[in-house]
Amino acid sequence: MAISKQYLKTKPVCKVTFTVPADEATKVAVVGDFNNWKANKASSLKKLKNGNFKGTLELPKETSFEFKYIIDGNYVNEAEADRYQWNDYAGGENAVLDL
Repeated sequence: MAISKQYLKTKPVCKVTFTVPADEATKVAVVGDFNNWKANKASSLKKLKNGNFKGTLELPKETSFEFKYIIDGNYVNEAEADRYQWNDYAGGENAVLDL
């Protein structure tokens, strides 16, 4: 799994690209504070020919977001997250993206 960040000079946003290797998966989405934890068309990652799922979101700079991937219905943390945050509601840690 990987995250790349591209800060835009012309807007107060960061383009965040999420890449998830999941050859066997049929559906992958990224959910978090930035989309009220809702898997929808905007949060779905596109499957590439190499088996990875990839998608880019524009998120506000100077903000932190808790997030997870949903891979075929299972919640999975990003291994390369900036840090992890305990979440009582989820009963576990969420990955955190610091922008």
